[in-house]
Amino acid sequence: MSRAFTLIELLVVTSIIVLMTIWIFPNYQAGNEELNLQISASKLTQNLRKAQEMAVSAKEFQGEVPGGGYGIYFDISDPARYVLFADKDAGNDYDGLSEDVEIFELEKNTKIESLSPSGPLTVIFSPPDPIIYFSPDAATVSITLELKNQKTVRVNKA
Repeated sequence: MSRAFTLIELLVVTSIIVLMTIWIFPNYQAGNEELNLQISASKLTQNLRKAQEMAVSAKEFQGEVPGGGYGIYFDISDPARYVLFADKDAGNDYDGLSEDVEIFELEKNTKIESLSPSGPLTVIFSPPDPIIYFSPDAATVSITLELKNQKTVRVNKA
């Protein structure tokens, strides 16, 4: 009595493994992309909270507490990143590189699809309450991230 596998048994098992791999791999890639989108949306939400907390706690930037607080700047022309900045001049707007605290990159292949209101968008948390300013002015702003699917993060003045 032989205890070995036959060639037919080996071919059947190999075929089943190949078919399962072909069936599972595309679903794995789609799940990975959905995870990247979810991670980007979560990090964006956390970074908005971080700017708010920095404003409320009067965190110093370059040796002084910024008069206008802290904010996040989004630009649709650079859809793979956004900037956390200190509003040193209390102008309620992003003035450029001298105010950059940190630059955040979105996850692989994730991008900012749209901003509402459109154009470059600034969300600023001004101490001590914090009062929230949007530039351009609006009651609510939306940041839509995309990677095959979409996720929208909304911020309101309340």
